[in-house]
This record gives sequence, C-alpha cells and structure tokens, in this order.
Amino acid sequence: MPVLRFGSRASIVCFAVLSLVLAWCVALPLWLGDGLNEPYFSTVASLMMFTPAAAALIVALLERRGSKFVRDTGIWPIRRPLRVVVAVVFAFVVPVLLVIQAPFVGTWLGVFPGDLENFALLHFVAGSKGPLLYLADQAALIVLAGLMNALLAIGEEVGWRGWLWPRLARSGKLGAILISGVIWGAWHAPLILLGYNYPFAPEWGVLAMCGACAVLGAFLGWIRSYSDSVWPAALAHGVFNASFGLTSLFMTLGAPLDTTQASILGWTGWILPGLIIAIILCVTAFRDRSKNVVSTVR
Repeated sequence: MPVLRFGSRASIVCFAVLSLVLAWCVALPLWLGDGLNEPYFSTVASLMMFTPAAAALIVALLERRGSKFVRDTGIWPIRRPLRVVVAVVFAFVVPVLLVIQAPFVGTWLGVFPGDLENFALLHFVAGSKGPLLYLADQAALIVLAGLMNALLAIGEEVGWRGWLWPRLARSGKLGAILISGVIWGAWHAPLILLGYNYPFAPEWGVLAMCGACAVLGAFLGWIRSYSDSVWPAALAHGVFNASFGLTSLFMTLGAPLDTTQASILGWTGWILPGLIIAIILCVTAFRDRSKNVVSTVR
C-alpha cells in the first residue's frame, strides 16, 4: 500500500515542501558563513539545483513508483524523437528572445536604463572586433554554455517539469503555470534573500522571482508537454542562464539595474511574454471548447 496516492494533491504538497526544505538545508552553510561571498557559493548553488529531483524521487518512492521514475519524469525513453529535435531548436532560440525583449520594453516604459540609440556599452565591450562579430561569438558561447548548464539544470527540471508539470497540467494550463511558478520562485528564496539576482530588494525579489519563473516556466512546460521529454526543458533552462548576461549590452554605461522592475527578472520583462501566453491560452481554450461542441453534436 503506497504512503501517497499517485497524482494526489498530497503528493504535490509533499513534493513542494520537500523541495523547499532540501533547498534551505543545502544553502544553510551560506547563511552560517559569508553569504554570497563564500568561496564555495557556486558549489552550494549547483548542489541546490538537484534538490527538486531528489524531492521528486522521494515522493515517487512514497507512491511506490520508484521503478517508473525515469519514465514518469521524461528522462527516458525518447518517445517522440522528431518533436524532441523541434523542441531543442526552440530551447536554443526562445530563452534568448525572452532575455533580449525585456530591455526594449523596460526602456520604452522608462524603467530599464537602456541605451538603444548608441549601444555604447555594446561597442565598448566589442572593441576592435565590432558588434556583429562580438555578438556572433556570444551566440556560440551561449550554445556551449547552455549545453554545459543543462547538466546542472536537469536537476531542477526533473522535479519542476519532469515530475510536477504533468501533474498540475491535468487540472489546467493556467493553474499549472501559476502554481509551478510560485513553487519554483519560492525555491530560490535561500539565495535571493542573501541578495542573489535582486541585490536592491531581496525581500521583494522572492515575489519577483515567482513572476519570472511563471513566465519562463510556461515555455518550459510547453516544450516538456510537446516533446514528452524533460531534456529540451533542461537545455532551455541552461540556455536561459547562459544568455541572461546579454541584458547588460543594452544598458547605459555605469547605470544601476533594479531587477525587481527591469530585465526578464522584473515585471516589465513579463509584459510581452505574458500577453503571448494569454493569447495562446485563450486560443487553446477556444479550440478545446469547439472540439467538445463538435463531439457533443456527433
């Protein structure tokens, strides 16, 4: 008799609590030490990325589905190879677009300190190479770094998109986006409250991270469902982490950046993706309703 019933709310709550508790346990040495300035910060942050997978495995064992864990989370087998290939292409492109669009929207709203006329910072870092060659080099680096980051991101994605997303999506995509976004965002709290990602407002940063995770998580959830595999989501996660540095190329030289408001981490960065998500959800709901009407008539 399993301790938890497969797909139950109790399983989801247990997973969420375990993920948060394990994350705090792993990050505890930073709180007892010098925070973000600890020399082993990167090691702790990397280990923390595997806590969602650990939480998912524990819950799977409590559900007596340990032997099906690899299949349930989309690790293996690859059931739809052609869709996986398409999803991999999206995994390289969409995260970069999410990062790049945010400075333009933020500048237009007067929140992001953008220099979209002269791109002085871009020209400065490009040097004699020139902006085009520099950006080409950055694109190649993002591809390589994204592949390397995916080896760490898989620890998160096995939990968030491999285990959690399919269970939440059964009750509706919007709920899955919001709930998984809140859980994923709150999971970052041990680092964010130390000043990571949101150095000007760590407390508000936790809420902002929930919003950012909902926006990115909507895309990651889609490619997880589309490909029936967790690997494209892990790759997209890795590419996103690798491409966030592009934000600085659009800034005014020397200007501070409040990430609670600007960049893809802030609210102005969610506006355009949020509109696209809303349109897709509305179109999908209308299409599903039409199918139900046709089925009823038949």
